[in-house]
Amino acid sequence: MNIESSLGTKTIPDKLFYKIGEVSEIADIETYVLRYWESEFPFLKPRKNKAGQRVYARKDLELIIQIKNLLYKEKYTIAGVRKQFSERSLTKNSVSIETLQDVKRKLKSILKILK
Repeated sequence: MNIESSLGTKTIPDKLFYKIGEVSEIADIETYVLRYWESEFPFLKPRKNKAGQRVYARKDLELIIQIKNLLYKEKYTIAGVRKQFSERSLTKNSVSIETLQDVKRKLKSILKILK
């Protein structure tokens, strides 16, 4: 995945987990800002390894990049970003009837192929 930053386009290395320093470098955000965001955004909770170091999954890194874009490019406030993500989670959890019908139609076609 490529990301747009103020320094150009960066590529996210394909790894399972990233340390806070790697996330800081990839997202071009200081580590103290990442730790602050953890306290402000309840949906941003990286795991910790046995040594107590933060380890970020790819979805965490993508989330950080979205937060950065909302704050720095689109000029949202911290509260605005929280609200934006709470609205996104509400819409993510609802599935349209058209989507369900499309899935049903595709499953039926797969079933025909298997028979």
